[in-house]
Amino acid sequence: MKLIKNKYFVAVLIGLTIGMAVVAGGIFAYNSIYPSKTATADGTEGALTLASSAALPTNIPDIVDEVSDAVVYIETTIETQTSVNPFFNDPFFKYFFGDDFNFRTTPQISKGLGSGFIIDTQGHILTNEHVISGAKSISVTVKGFDEPFTATVVGKDASMDLAVLKINSSKKLPTISLGDSDSARVGEWVIAIGNPYRLDHTVTVGVISAKGRPITIADQSTGTTRVYNNLIQTDAAINPGNSGGPLISLNGKVIGINTAVNAQAQGIGFAIPINSVKEVLDELITSGSITRPYIGVALQDMTKDLAEYFKLDEVKGAIIADVVAGSPAEKAGLQRGDVILKINDQDIKNSNDVSTIVSKSKINDKLVLVILRNGQTKYVTVTVGKKPE
Repeated sequence: MKLIKNKYFVAVLIGLTIGMAVVAGGIFAYNSIYPSKTATADGTEGALTLASSAALPTNIPDIVDEVSDAVVYIETTIETQTSVNPFFNDPFFKYFFGDDFNFRTTPQISKGLGSGFIIDTQGHILTNEHVISGAKSISVTVKGFDEPFTATVVGKDASMDLAVLKINSSKKLPTISLGDSDSARVGEWVIAIGNPYRLDHTVTVGVISAKGRPITIADQSTGTTRVYNNLIQTDAAINPGNSGGPLISLNGKVIGINTAVNAQAQGIGFAIPINSVKEVLDELITSGSITRPYIGVALQDMTKDLAEYFKLDEVKGAIIADVVAGSPAEKAGLQRGDVILKINDQDIKNSNDVSTIVSKSKINDKLVLVILRNGQTKYVTVTVGKKPE
């Protein structure tokens, strides 16, 4: 009996020893993965380790306090004409008279909302073009001011989804500085401030997930699609109403304009890089629009099968799928089915190469194209024109 008791005691002792070892190992592992502040010799807390400080930036509240006053709430009034036809839903009426037979129209007033931010003391505000598209009137609410301002549109560009508004105030307006989106790195913390779902000055935080993202988004207000070629992707929450608000780096400067959210995924939002905005900002303010170079062709990338069809030694070049009537390309004699092989002695690998060269050109520049037509190479000179609005 005594022997059994001793065995029982030894088993318990071994179990306790193993348990203490596991707990100690767990504490060691936890401290290795999630390090805490260290204590100095005088008992005060030392600095956070690298992993802890990277995971928990502590200056976010200070940045929000510094810049949030410059983030504005934008509300628009949109008036549309709606047809009133008492027989509109009658299939027999539609059969005999069609859909265009209307008795009268009645105005429909709707409201839109979005965000923006003030960039100078003159009252210029950056926002998305789709926030103010079709607006009959624009109201801007600035934190610290009793009444909303009536804003005017200084300039806008649907291709970039960018608009510049202006408000006039006798008092000094809060402003926010523009940063450098090119120097921003994937993995850096960013802050989004806006007015999602009419919730004033909501702050969300995340990291830059990727840069240079091309996306296509359906514009429900116009029934068209918007194509973006160079967006910042972030997991900071961006929702309806955030559009036009700033994406801010940890140095308190704007590196992007929040513009879209992927409805099919969680934690994927997009922003226009602020460096792209700065390239056209002065032109938008002074002229109201952006002048873009243009030759007027729709392009298709070369494939292996098409390269064999055109008897090319390798898969390269851009195929002209269509030529816009009256465009510089049509005036130069370019035709559907031509293959662009070179522009100004630069080899063309795909359609993006053509777009890049044209976009970097100036109005009235001469582009010398080497094209393949009916098995023969030709030289064609195209004068770059201004892209129609």
